[in-house]
Amino acid sequence: FLFFVCYRALIFPLLIREGKPTPFFTFVLALLFCVFNGYLQGRSLTTYATYPPGWLGDSRFITGELNHAMRASGWLIGMAINIHADHILRNLRRPGETGYKIPRGGMFEYVSGANFFGEILEWFGFALACCTIESLAFALCTLFILGSRARQHHK
Repeated sequence: FLFFVCYRALIFPLLIREGKPTPFFTFVLALLFCVFNGYLQGRSLTTYATYPPGWLGDSRFITGELNHAMRASGWLIGMAINIHADHILRNLRRPGETGYKIPRGGMFEYVSGANFFGEILEWFGFALACCTIESLAFALCTLFILGSRARQHHK
């Protein structure tokens, strides 16, 4: 969770090229959501969630089994898809070039919003690995918010 937040908050902004400016109100809403969600996830995992000894090293957590499908591997695969899709999107146009381009490669060969798909998969994997109501709530919020954005982008 912390790795992704650091990537999205510190590394990703340094990698993106100049584009449309983000409205200040949108920035504030996103910041408030991230602060609230970070607090909620951190508080949940450090104060309320209980796991058996050795949970992080348990093969069910790391690789998943049929009855524990995708746990940590779902999060890792989703994050890899998300980061790779971001890379493809950043490199669609040459500097100074404008206009719409359809991304190709990676998961874009299967879904039009590979970046959204990767992030949704990532947070459902996180929810399965954590097994908390707070992580499930975050995954569902991600699904609804990014799902609607993906639908708009697809159209």
